[in-house]
Amino acid sequence: MPPPPAARAKVLDAFAEILVESGERSATLDAVAERAGVSKGGLLYHFPSKDELVDGLVEHLRALIAADVAVMRSAPEGTVAYLLRTSVDVGGELDRAYLATARLAGGAYPRARGALDAALEAWTEAVAAEIDDPVLARTVVLLSDGLYHRASIGVQPPPVDELLEVVEHLRRQATA
Repeated sequence: MPPPPAARAKVLDAFAEILVESGERSATLDAVAERAGVSKGGLLYHFPSKDELVDGLVEHLRALIAADVAVMRSAPEGTVAYLLRTSVDVGGELDRAYLATARLAGGAYPRARGALDAALEAWTEAVAAEIDDPVLARTVVLLSDGLYHRASIGVQPPPVDELLEVVEHLRRQATA
């Protein structure tokens, strides 16, 4: 898939930034165009309405999740270790798109909720490919969510090795 045009990417990034910083009501087309450094006509060329801008962000998140899952599945350290290690990565493009989509999911955009649900399912399926127990796979993803939350409020996470010990303990308990 070819990369999106630079203006389109700038608009999506600006939209996500405004959503994260100020919420959906502040993310007007005028504010997004200004933040992106494009004319309103330039924004409307790529996204003729706010609904299409929302769709663009949702699709961008889905693409970022798919890329993350692909890297996760091929990570030399293993899927679980990759997920736990990267759960504390905040401030990047995936994090911003995820948070922005979460802001939309709480409002009038149920398709945003669907993208968040699809992300959870994709991460869980990737973990389940390494861990044969679906309950344990879901538990690992929930552990990842907790790590992400803690990192987003500035709490230092435990070392990945400790977390992997917890997962191994849970795995032994599940098979006992």
